[in-house]
Amino acid sequence: MTNRCPITYEECGKKKYSDRGLKRISPKLNKLNDFPYSADEQVKEAVARASKMSIQGVQPKLSVKLNIKKEIFEIVDTGGHYIFKPQTMSYKEVPENEDLTMRLAKSIGIEVPVHGLLYSRDGSLTYFIKRFDRFGRNQKIPVEDFAQLSQKNRETKYSSSMEKVASIIDEFCTFPALEKYKLFNLTLFSYLIGNEDMHLKNFSVIRRGIKVELSPAYDLLNSTIVINSGEELALPLNGKKNKISKDDFIDYFAKRRLGLTPKLIDQTFQRIAKAYPQWIDLIQKSFLSTKMKNNFLELLRSRYQLLKI
Repeated sequence: MTNRCPITYEECGKKKYSDRGLKRISPKLNKLNDFPYSADEQVKEAVARASKMSIQGVQPKLSVKLNIKKEIFEIVDTGGHYIFKPQTMSYKEVPENEDLTMRLAKSIGIEVPVHGLLYSRDGSLTYFIKRFDRFGRNQKIPVEDFAQLSQKNRETKYSSSMEKVASIIDEFCTFPALEKYKLFNLTLFSYLIGNEDMHLKNFSVIRRGIKVELSPAYDLLNSTIVINSGEELALPLNGKKNKISKDDFIDYFAKRRLGLTPKLIDQTFQRIAKAYPQWIDLIQKSFLSTKMKNNFLELLRSRYQLLKI
């Protein structure tokens, strides 16, 4: 029986990772040892270190760095270039779900950081993502989320709207028209794959040189098959969080609120239609359980048909 690499999804024989998967983490990496913590131990480490870390939230997260010499990832309080998210008892298969969703986003041109799944010492899979706000040894790239930019916090991150998100882009981004096109792609994608948790802290701007733009996407997840809140978007669009129509996306949001041309809107739909067969294949190849794969496919197909792409 051949293994499938959890970083690239390609077959890798008897090895745990493909060579391409390891090189995606670092060109110098030829082998990767299991992360030396079980899923439960990772959760406990995250809770114990939460007060020392700048990355906090509902889902346990760890700041981690790669030790190339020892071919292993190590937990750190500062200087981490990766964020790890382990399995939890509360929400099933979230690491596998997030990794898959980020792959689907990348396939339609949404910028995402290096990410994947890694084996922990108990055989469980942990999700990793490379921090896009760090470079060099520990130099920081200026990043602010939309909650900060609109004077909101974790408690009020849902107290906004997609229209407000668009207005923040107008106010802070160097080339708002380009960033609003990215926003439309991300919003449509989030609806299609059941991401009902795109609140203000899941949108950020990043400064690259003299340019301020939307950051790479992060925290993309089919949350509907995990929690199913009954909503389709976390922030209302045209006053609605559910029963959002194609007209809401195109005539109201894309044309009236974002000022996108019919040609740009059509390009987005064409890109999704072209990627759709690949999405089906990626879901089937993913590390989700058969039940979760079927739930993901069922939701995607129903949303795809509703938009008549």
